Amino acid sequence: MTRLLHRSIHTQMPVATAAQGITITDSAGRSYIDASGGAAVSCLGHGHPDVIAALHEQVDRIAYAHTGFFTTEPAEALADDLVEHAPEGLSHVYLVSGGSEAVEAALKMARQYFVEIGQPQRRHIIARRQSYHGNTLGALAAGGNEWRRAQFRPLLIEAHHIAPCFAYREQREGESDADYAARAADELEAKILELGAENVAAFVAETVVGATLGAVPPVADYLRRIRDICDRHGVLLILDEVMCGMGRTGTLHACEQEGVAPDLMTIAKGLGGGYQPIGAVLLSQRIFDAFAAGTGFFQHGHTYMGHPMAAAAALAVQRVIRRDGLLENVRAMGDRLDARLRECFGQHPHVGDIRGRGLFRAIELVQDRETREPFDPARRLHARIKAESMARGLMVYPMGGTIDGARGDHVLLAPPFILTPDDVDEIVGRLSQAVAAALQAG
Repeated sequence: MTRLLHRSIHTQMPVATAAQGITITDSAGRSYIDASGGAAVSCLGHGHPDVIAALHEQVDRIAYAHTGFFTTEPAEALADDLVEHAPEGLSHVYLVSGGSEAVEAALKMARQYFVEIGQPQRRHIIARRQSYHGNTLGALAAGGNEWRRAQFRPLLIEAHHIAPCFAYREQREGESDADYAARAADELEAKILELGAENVAAFVAETVVGATLGAVPPVADYLRRIRDICDRHGVLLILDEVMCGMGRTGTLHACEQEGVAPDLMTIAKGLGGGYQPIGAVLLSQRIFDAFAAGTGFFQHGHTYMGHPMAAAAALAVQRVIRRDGLLENVRAMGDRLDARLRECFGQHPHVGDIRGRGLFRAIELVQDRETREPFDPARRLHARIKAESMARGLMVYPMGGTIDGARGDHVLLAPPFILTPDDVDEIVGRLSQAVAAALQAG
């Protein structure tokens, strides 16, 4: 009996013992293609020599120094690197240990900003249904993943939710992309006016929605409309790029493709590639200036923030991505992955949608393609697909509750940026077999 509280108590997990490139090997000698990057984390794959060398070098110098006493060279260098390549207006970096911590910090930054500038009545956070922003209580409150929220609802702070920009499920028949984008964005303005614009602090959204909906990009000029609405009402825009950012969609930041820069942006996962736990908030100059002119500090902190080992690993990961031209490979292999998925599943009677950007792709499973009716949730199709994939040496990221937290199934793919054409073909081939077996199992 294990003494470890696993995510699923009644599931016996294989023991990972080695990993190299896009493959993880377990204690029984079985190998698995990591086609989900864990949870969209392993952007360089496993065992990259440059990152390992950076970690060796750093541990020989200094492994830890508390940020209440010291800063460190790798933390400073990472912040400089991130700001140099950040969207316009983002000028400073706050380093934490993961995505949930980053979102939690961003929410508190938004609140403190308005306190510092003399608008303490601004307290409301608006987000979208079927979003995911993390599992700490503040991040969970902002998120719209109903399955994760349900049992903890009495503990959650007040947050408000509007519809996601989810064309496959929400766009009306005959409605143009532009008209749908306007209608979806107008929900934010309506909610702001309902709450009183003077009372709203921030709107939080994933640039490309990750685990809850499965690689759903915004439509037309949706995010530019969102940016304009926030500006007109003095509301901060927080873009959550924990899963979709740091190169995953083919540009370093997913919002580059939308022509939008946020006031606060959260990153993690691909920032450090899984070599050490790390996340960050990128904040705008005006937020930093408000803190500097007011109390002179951000009233928040964690023991391991700015950890030198984590910062060294993340800096090495980002340098390898640029040196090796891996964003170009993300775009090229992303196009190939999309093409192979469409060849394999484009006419599949139980695949309703194929979507995503770069190496961030998903298929949505349906009982009926014409009506888009999902499978009975009791069937747990997503779990069956995961099990059948693992049996074939393939790691993918299936989820249920795609539509409303209870109904719907999708499979998310987020493989490492080092993917080759042969890797793409093998991933889609194994996934096709796994989907067929899961459907046949009834």
